[in-house]
Amino acid sequence: MSPLIKPSTRAFFREARRIPGYPLLEWLHGYFYLRFTYFYIGNAMGVRFPANLFNRLAQFWHHIFTRRQHPPQPGGITFADTYHGKVVPLETARQLVLVREEIRINYPEQVLPYALARDLILKQPDHIVALACPCRTARPQPCLPLDVCLIVGEPFASLVMEHHANRAHWVTPQTALDILQAEEQRGHVHHAFFKQAVLGRFYAICNCCSCCCGAMQAHRHGTPMLASSGYISQVSQADCTGCSTCETICPFNAIEVVCGQSIVNEAKCMGCGICVSHCPQNAMTLQLAPQKGAPLKL
Repeated sequence: MSPLIKPSTRAFFREARRIPGYPLLEWLHGYFYLRFTYFYIGNAMGVRFPANLFNRLAQFWHHIFTRRQHPPQPGGITFADTYHGKVVPLETARQLVLVREEIRINYPEQVLPYALARDLILKQPDHIVALACPCRTARPQPCLPLDVCLIVGEPFASLVMEHHANRAHWVTPQTALDILQAEEQRGHVHHAFFKQAVLGRFYAICNCCSCCCGAMQAHRHGTPMLASSGYISQVSQADCTGCSTCETICPFNAIEVVCGQSIVNEAKCMGCGICVSHCPQNAMTLQLAPQKGAPLKL
């Protein structure tokens, strides 16, 4: 007979209790998010019944509990403060799945410009689960493949695996690298995701397509839940032939070909590097952009 409370759930609760002052309601929220992630994200995106009721309850939770649990911030705590992604180029995503030892980093606001959830704490970092993307599975005609969300480290990987065994599977770091590379070739963006309710730290690398991703959709509609990589694309006008490959594949619609030359809209560019890896003329590079923040580095 399987235990009423699964070992991974116990591990998650033990980890939550180790965080000084971490509110009970917050880690219950985190457990619900990981345990019922397809219901949670599908309703948050407004594509599952009863989405309107769910969103109203979420707003009520945020208004009543989140503001009481955290010190006041200028302008108040926003949704983006509690749940956000950092755009990372392929090389940084590769580093995150190749970590060989436990690490603890608290990133400054220059890297993750949010009031909450800025820790990168990796325990047993070689424990990686590939999960069917909740955003893609919520769509009637999703992009494929589905199993491209990488849950990294404990207690998150085991919790997701135990509760979503039909939609998840263990992968080696090398297989995780293969997933990252394949998604790069498809023109999808790598995001390191952080969530306050998930123990206030990094827990996943999502490989996002602009048509399915709820976070990218929210960002386009004014919820600033994605942070720039800290880089910006730069075009070598001498090498650019105006082939439009970069314009077509840019997931943030930040490139336009004008008079036979690619022009980067710096305000829109998130520095994902997809244009760089797809440019047939090698005319695109990523350059540090201090005005966009600092890169995420281990």
